[in-house]
Amino acid sequence: MTDDESGGDGPSTGSVRATYDRIADHFSKTREYAWPEIEEFLDGRSGSVGLDVGCGNGRHTELLADRCDRALGVDLSREMVATARERSRERGFDYGLAQADASSLPVRDGVADLAVFVATLPHLPTREARIGSLDELARVLAPDGRALVSAWSTEHDRFDADEGFDTTVEWTLPGGEAVDRFYHIYDPEEFRRDVGSSGLELEAFEVSSGNCYGVVRSE
Repeated sequence: MTDDESGGDGPSTGSVRATYDRIADHFSKTREYAWPEIEEFLDGRSGSVGLDVGCGNGRHTELLADRCDRALGVDLSREMVATARERSRERGFDYGLAQADASSLPVRDGVADLAVFVATLPHLPTREARIGSLDELARVLAPDGRALVSAWSTEHDRFDADEGFDTTVEWTLPGGEAVDRFYHIYDPEEFRRDVGSSGLELEAFEVSSGNCYGVVRSE
């Protein structure tokens, strides 16, 4: 998918990237701690290579760096990658960072023992792009590798819907400027279906804190 490809009336990849470049600094300051679901997934797991797709400020990449010999955080937004680089220097973490699209990861086939793909899938502007990113995750996972995939769900109490839908959610910057962020809100069955349409096998599934979570492996 190119930066200008939107798949209809939705945003382009380029506009999603520009949104997070715009809000990166403020967004990072509000994302201090790891999600407990990610900590639970990683508990007792380790590996040679860890991968954080949609790493944001690197808060989950840090967890992978603690459990893997090498870790890499990838994000579409250059400014988000910059916040992760600054945070890693401040906290003494040693992991790689790259600006890249989730549908074209700078990782060799079959090398990631552990991966997290959280709070990122819903920002991809088309179903084709979302399934493509899941296929890409399947490509880079090691034969015995496991990944955790999450998506905002219709089960969240802020939504009143039974089926998945596209929407925008405002991010308010200091000073009051509102920046729209694109989301595809998944219903649980749709999440299962999209994972099943990719090269991933869903090993475990739950809805927690209004999000769909799936533990996956490559087929």
